[in-house]
Amino acid sequence: MEPASSAADAAFWITAAAILGLLVLSAFFSGSETALTAASRGKLRSMSDKGNSGASRALRITEDNERLIGSVLLGNNLVNILATSLATALFTRAFGESGVALATLVMTVLVLVFAEVLPKTYAITNAETAASRVSPVIALVITVFSPIVGAVRMLVRGVLSLFGVKTDPDSHILAVREEIAGALQLGHSEGVVEKEDRDRILGALDLSERTVEEIMLHRSGIEMIDADNDPQDILRQCLESNHTRLPVFRGDPENIIGVVHAKDLFRAMYQFMQESDKPAESMSQFRFADVAMKPYFIPDSTSLDDQMRQFLRRRTHFALVVDEYGALQGLITLEDILEEIVGEITDEFDPDADHPVKRGEDGNYWIDGAMTIRDLNRALDWSLPDDEANTVAGLVIHEAQMIPTIGQCFSFHGFRFEVVARENNRITALKIRPLAAE
Repeated sequence: MEPASSAADAAFWITAAAILGLLVLSAFFSGSETALTAASRGKLRSMSDKGNSGASRALRITEDNERLIGSVLLGNNLVNILATSLATALFTRAFGESGVALATLVMTVLVLVFAEVLPKTYAITNAETAASRVSPVIALVITVFSPIVGAVRMLVRGVLSLFGVKTDPDSHILAVREEIAGALQLGHSEGVVEKEDRDRILGALDLSERTVEEIMLHRSGIEMIDADNDPQDILRQCLESNHTRLPVFRGDPENIIGVVHAKDLFRAMYQFMQESDKPAESMSQFRFADVAMKPYFIPDSTSLDDQMRQFLRRRTHFALVVDEYGALQGLITLEDILEEIVGEITDEFDPDADHPVKRGEDGNYWIDGAMTIRDLNRALDWSLPDDEANTVAGLVIHEAQMIPTIGQCFSFHGFRFEVVARENNRITALKIRPLAAE
């Protein structure tokens, strides 16, 4: 009986040790899954650049999250099922049929506390460090389980396709912009990121998604020079203008023949007068069109990111925007694009250097109708939609489905809009009040 008893004791301790080892493996898989999925790829990249090989391996592993999760879950479920089976056999031998319920209770507590909550809590607290440490073993697990995981992936995708769900393993690449934007918004709400810093970074990220049509100066507001005017009148116009570059037309404002820089004009006029015997009398013979540079036309669908690169490549700051029919729509400058990143750039020559948003004592905001929705959102931290209109006036017209008259009020998107001023069919001033403030 003693040898049999010794063998039973040995089997008991071997089984208990096996269960303990399987629980450790389960904890490893659970913690690894959390660490690798919660780790910031940006921080892992930074660690990798500093020579951390584990971080480099973790980056490669997380490039395919579907394969990673499939392999880790397969390993985790295998060890959990095996541990539960051994525990059931062990408790059944010791306590009979009641051992099944006891094994279920004990294993549930052990798995929940020591194989799930504990490792996951540690992993999510030290995600990048844990991910770099477990990456060598997980890389081996992925290699071993790759045939099984590949078959499971095909089966899962087939089932999902039946429900019209399409899986994209590279979707995380497309979501980088949204992740950065979300992190900035969260950081701002928690007081970690300043509003100005958030706006600058988001402005830079948005350049590739926005077109020149959204921020260009509309043709109705463009100051132009008539090439057939008297040179004295042209000189006076350039001196009185707040702009250094002005489009030049002949006959019809749509017929742009060039763009003149005030400095080039003054230099050419000075040289002409120096070479002339009678400068005052000969000014009428000055060929103004010869000073103008060749106009640079761009389509209105060009993205701001592409246009900024074109400005830098061509070493110019000024472009005329045309539609698909070649009709002039407006103009855009490099400064306009930079303002989408850093905010309004004003100097002593800007006529509208004051803040475009003014708040009255009654809590209403007085807004220029030509102000863009994006600038208004940036100034007041609002979230008015700009999908259907670029300006505040355009938003009101779009929502009202009409051209409002002075004094008309509308309520939408959580705000009350009142038309204060209008010129012809153009809304020039509005009064806005958040409905929550009423």
